[in-house]
Amino acid sequence: MKSLSNSAATIRDYDNTHFMHPWEGMAEFGSADRTISASAEGIYVYDQNGRKLIDGPGGMWCSQIGYARQDMADAIADQVMKLSYNSPWNTASAPPALLAKKLADLAPGDLNTVFFTTGGSTAVDTAIRFMHFYNNRLGRRDKKIVLSRVRAYHGSTYLSASVTGRDQGSNNLDIEKDRVRLLSDVNPNLRPKGTSLDDWCDAKLAEMEALILETGPDKIGAFIAEPILASGGVIIPPPGYHKRTLELCHKYDILYISDEVVTAFGRLGHWFASKDVFDIQPDMITCAKGITSGYLPLGACLISDRLLEPISGEGHENTFFNNGYTYSGHPVSCAAALKNIEIIENEKILEHVRAISPRFMEKLNALRDLPNVGDTRGMGLVGCVEAAVDPSDDQTRAERLQAFGNKVDQKCEELGLIVRPLGHMCVFSPPLVITEGQIDDMFAILSEAIRLVATEF
Repeated sequence: MKSLSNSAATIRDYDNTHFMHPWEGMAEFGSADRTISASAEGIYVYDQNGRKLIDGPGGMWCSQIGYARQDMADAIADQVMKLSYNSPWNTASAPPALLAKKLADLAPGDLNTVFFTTGGSTAVDTAIRFMHFYNNRLGRRDKKIVLSRVRAYHGSTYLSASVTGRDQGSNNLDIEKDRVRLLSDVNPNLRPKGTSLDDWCDAKLAEMEALILETGPDKIGAFIAEPILASGGVIIPPPGYHKRTLELCHKYDILYISDEVVTAFGRLGHWFASKDVFDIQPDMITCAKGITSGYLPLGACLISDRLLEPISGEGHENTFFNNGYTYSGHPVSCAAALKNIEIIENEKILEHVRAISPRFMEKLNALRDLPNVGDTRGMGLVGCVEAAVDPSDDQTRAERLQAFGNKVDQKCEELGLIVRPLGHMCVFSPPLVITEGQIDDMFAILSEAIRLVATEF
């Protein structure tokens, strides 16, 4: 068999020729000039030339404990040698059982049952399928519509993509539209001049209730919401919004699914943000990403006892929740999650996040004084910088915003920082172990990049 070269030039050629990436740009297909990540340690990634880059996005919102943890590598290796796989259909093993118990202890309220999945998309898919199952078992076969929001992101499987409210107009893939209703953008920055946050919140709640009544409460099965709309641009709804939407769901017997794929496991300084940050008790929570700090793929859907009680036990013989994956509760992934949680606990990483978040927000908001910065926003260790350009016709303005964002991305990388470009926005979710000095370094690079690009505009 012919050996494969691992030189940087050859890796780029293999990558372009054979690896179709997520959200692949078809115009550049086969010719993209992606940075090759060669190694990583702590909060830093090293490229093919040995250049050191701060990992601003924390991988993909997931590298909580940082890279190159020997204790994590040892835990993974030990489990590989002990039991690398077992069928979740007809056998059990220690890692998923222990992890399920741990998650039940950490989760709010009565979220005591855990369904393990392969990632965030399949966790959301599972939550929606469980809602279908739940209502079918209760004889409510028409109660299946899901409410979601414009700019929400929930995943890439058919169901999770269908409840995603981001970029639906430019989506070249089919989605389920009959069973989804989208609420308008909740971003407080869009409120009309002179409108208070309370008035904006009132308007959004009135819209939601009107949509429920127009559609029919007997047809709506669930409302799915991120505590913070992460991929939508780190949108933080107005104060009280989450609690009041939950009350509406209770009023009309609609299940509340909190999508914590990004916010769980410390991003906002708590294991889960739903209760501890936003004071809501969901019926289901979906999570992934930070559950293993990205060391291995894993997702989970946490389900309330209240939902399981009427559809399980005596009288439900020969009834099955026919949903599952070959890698549900994968023992090695679950071992990685257990070690990840142990590290976060032992090193008091949640407390660390709460302690340094003010510094993160101070440095983030200081960017508002720079040219071409329209807005900054964030919470915990997640933030967004949104660009602004001179007014012009919509098409030209959109093109200029996109160009500005692309140039900032390029300039940041030249200066030693990876950012997550979302059109004209840059989002940040660095590893939770980042220090105050590293926060200063990160925003100093971003500030310099914005200044340099602004001179070109």
